Amino acid sequence: MLGRRSESAKDGSASSKCGAPYDPCVHRDDGIVIRAAHRGELDAVATLLAERGDPADATDLRLVAADADEGLASVLVAVDQGRVVSTATLLRETVVVGGVPLPAAQVEMVATDPSHEGRGLVRSLMDLAHTMSRDRGDVVQVMIGIPFFYRQFGYSYSMRIPFARELRSVPAGDPSTIVRLATAADVEAMDALQRHEQRRVDVSMPHSPACWRWLLARDGSVQWVAERDGVVVATGRATPPHEGVVLGELAGEARGIDALVAHAHRVSTTAGGEPAVVMERPGTAVHDVLDPLLAPVERPDAMGDWYYARIERLGPVLQALRPVLGRRWLEAGGGEHDMMISSFRSHVRFHLGTDGMGDVVEAGPLQAPVSAGGSGVPPDAVPSMVLGPAGATGLEERHPDMMLGRQREMMAVLFPPVQADLLTFYLPV
Repeated sequence: MLGRRSESAKDGSASSKCGAPYDPCVHRDDGIVIRAAHRGELDAVATLLAERGDPADATDLRLVAADADEGLASVLVAVDQGRVVSTATLLRETVVVGGVPLPAAQVEMVATDPSHEGRGLVRSLMDLAHTMSRDRGDVVQVMIGIPFFYRQFGYSYSMRIPFARELRSVPAGDPSTIVRLATAADVEAMDALQRHEQRRVDVSMPHSPACWRWLLARDGSVQWVAERDGVVVATGRATPPHEGVVLGELAGEARGIDALVAHAHRVSTTAGGEPAVVMERPGTAVHDVLDPLLAPVERPDAMGDWYYARIERLGPVLQALRPVLGRRWLEAGGGEHDMMISSFRSHVRFHLGTDGMGDVVEAGPLQAPVSAGGSGVPPDAVPSMVLGPAGATGLEERHPDMMLGRQREMMAVLFPPVQADLLTFYLPV
C-alpha cells in the first residue's frame, strides 16, 4: 500500500457510470474510470487494501465510508470493466498556522492491484483528489507517504516527523493514576489535552471529530487515557504489541505521561516484544517531560523522516494567512512596502503597511522576479516556506532557485522558521 510509511457518498451498483449532481468522474483513454466509489464496491476496495497493506486497513476504510463527516464520496476508485483496481481516500483536515485555520486535506489508504501497477492509476486518483480538495476550498494538502513517490504529484518534504526514541529509563508510575482504553466519553477531554499541547507550536493539525471516532473504533492502534480521581489527565496512542509498541501523540500532565510510558513498556515486554519506543513531541510542553526519559538521537539534523505537503497556489494560502503575516510584519516594526513573490509559473503582489497586510493579487508567470524587485520561490519550496523549520532564508541556502533578492529581510520576517505538530490518522512510524 502506498499511502503511508509502515504502520500497519453514494449508493449504487458497481458500474462505470458517473452520477449527479456532483460526482467527479474521469474517463481515461484506456477505458478505466476514475471516480468516487459506489456502495456495492466497498467490499472490493476493502479487500484490495487488506491484500496490498494490512487487514486493519479494511476496517479503517469502512469507518471512513460510514462516517457522516466523510462518507463513501471520499473513497476514490479506478474501475476497469467493472472491477476496482486502484483506490485512494480523501480526508478533511485543518492545518492551523499562527492561530489561523486553513482548510486542508490528506490522502490516505492508497493501493493498486498488482495487475494494474505502472499504468498511472495513482496519478489519476491523486489528480481527482486534488480537484475535489480545491473545489471544496482547501488551500493545502498534507500526507504521510513512502519515500519520493508523492513528490511526483506536487508534494514536497515540508515538516519534520518526530523521532521515535528508545527509553533511557522507565518511570515507576503513579499508583493513584490508572491507564485504560479510551471511550467515546473521553473524546472531549482528549481533544482538550491535545489542543492545549499544541498551543505552543506555530503549525498544528488537530484530530477532526471524525478522526477521533475512528481512532476509538479501529484495531490498527489503541487509544489510552491516564485517569486520576475520575479525571482524564493524559492521553496517548500506541501501535499494537504484535507490531512493536510505539507510543505517540502524548499529551497531558507529567504524572499521567509517566503512567502512560510505564504502561506501554509493560504491554510491550509482557507480549514478549522489544521495549516500547516513544515518539518525541518537539515544541510542546510534554516534550520537556519526555526528553529526560528518552535516549538521545545521534545527529538529529541529519536523520529523520518528513511529512509531505502540497500547496497548489501561493495566492490563496497567503490570502488566508493575512492575519498571521500582517502580525509578524507589525511585530517586527515594519513600515510601508509593496511585496512581490513569484513561484515562476505565477506571482502575487500585496502591500505591507502600518495596518498590517493588504489583499493578495495574483498574476501570471514571472521568470525574473529579483530583477523586478521581488523574490522567487520555486513551487516545491512553497510548503516548506510556509510550514517548515528552515524559513525563507534557510531555504535560500539550500535551493539554488530560491531567490529572495532585495526583499530578503521582509521575507525573513514574513516566513520565519516554524515548529509543526501534526496529528494524523496513522501514526507516522
